[in-house]
Amino acid sequence: MEISLLGVGHWHGLMHAQAVIAAGARIGAVWDPDPGAAHRLVSKLGGRLVGSPRAALATRPDLCVVMGHPMDVPELAREVLTAGVAMVLEKPAAPTTAELRRVHALAIGLQAWVAVPLPNRMSPAMGLGPAGADALHATFRIVNGPPQRYRDMGVPWVLDPAIGGGGALRNLGLHGVDSALGLARGPLRVLSAHLGRLGHPQEAVEDHAIVVMADACGALFTVEAGYTAPGMSAGGDYEWRVARRGMTLIDRGDSVTCLGPDGETAKPPLPLGARYAAFMGDTLARLRDGRPPLVDLGDYVAAMVLIDAAYGLAAT
Repeated sequence: MEISLLGVGHWHGLMHAQAVIAAGARIGAVWDPDPGAAHRLVSKLGGRLVGSPRAALATRPDLCVVMGHPMDVPELAREVLTAGVAMVLEKPAAPTTAELRRVHALAIGLQAWVAVPLPNRMSPAMGLGPAGADALHATFRIVNGPPQRYRDMGVPWVLDPAIGGGGALRNLGLHGVDSALGLARGPLRVLSAHLGRLGHPQEAVEDHAIVVMADACGALFTVEAGYTAPGMSAGGDYEWRVARRGMTLIDRGDSVTCLGPDGETAKPPLPLGARYAAFMGDTLARLRDGRPPLVDLGDYVAAMVLIDAAYGLAAT
């Protein structure tokens, strides 16, 4: 399969390109509004430089990965959708939930195939456990290093709430909210939300957030997100913890532990650095087999709506 990469100046651009190769696919057309960013990726991993998204779509790829500045991505996504090409839509894909809803409505109308890369849905803590053993409660913590990382990566707009839509909750907490949606029975509602800026008060966005949600059966889901880890190492302070009847599964990225009646047992991990490749492999298999994506655009919209509700509640 041939995959076009559009908007590779995004900080996940290289990760997606590496994931394409790891999944056994081929990098096709590569484009970015900054030609230098596209040239650097092609020089490193291959592909064909093109001068516009239209030129990329003219190559008829099997799939386009769409990413970039959230003010520009909605129009880019619409161009891919109307061309009838399957898409992986990277986050943030729009500055507001309302704009994302408009993209989603177009995708529904065109019956488009759109996957959203939220690879922590592939956490072993999400899928392990006996069949039918629903989650009793879960906690998702993703706390990365200081927000300066985004300036260093050339995407300072992540720290502008008018563009990125918020701070650590919108950017990182999205992964936890999506995982909660993946486990919930029935709709989720936000019970409480708290935002903090003590670590980096000079920033316009929160550097720490805690949100508690409940599903229709009363299962509680806690999401903690932040930019308060002391170092810049990939992964930061990460833990996915899911309690089911008779067992609790704890995923810390490089290790997975099952707590059961007879004590602890180790389970095979899926390291954080391997999850984008695993997601791409799963995505290509689903596309090839005619199955829906693991996380689709509707899931992304649902998570954004919950995060909007959390910001609204925190403001009161």
